Amino acid sequence: MGIEQAGSMSGKIRALIGAEPEWPNRDIARVLGTTSARVAQVRTVMKKRAVVHAAATSANDTQVAGTHYKGKAIQPWDYIVSNELGYLEGNIVKYVSRYKEKGTPKADLLKARHYLDKLLESFT
Repeated sequence: MGIEQAGSMSGKIRALIGAEPEWPNRDIARVLGTTSARVAQVRTVMKKRAVVHAAATSANDTQVAGTHYKGKAIQPWDYIVSNELGYLEGNIVKYVSRYKEKGTPKADLLKARHYLDKLLESFT
């Protein structure tokens, strides 16, 4: 929404901050005929909303098909990415991490072993 379409002063401030995020509060206030304090207040609310939105939309907040990773102190994919593990190593971590919660413990451990076997082949 452009500044012209914004009805309230808060809406106009939000629109101008969105268009020119680096502008100081005093310049936005001067352009819109309001106070720097009002611009600062709107900017603070916008930042708080952005943080809440970012926190609520993290991929770690949702899990597709099951809950077997939800109780983990460290999500397996975060561990995998942080440690720059490859596909085979990552799947080993994944299956070993979830085998107790998934309902098919032996199957998951066999899958982990299958990936480990494939990884070991690279050393022969």
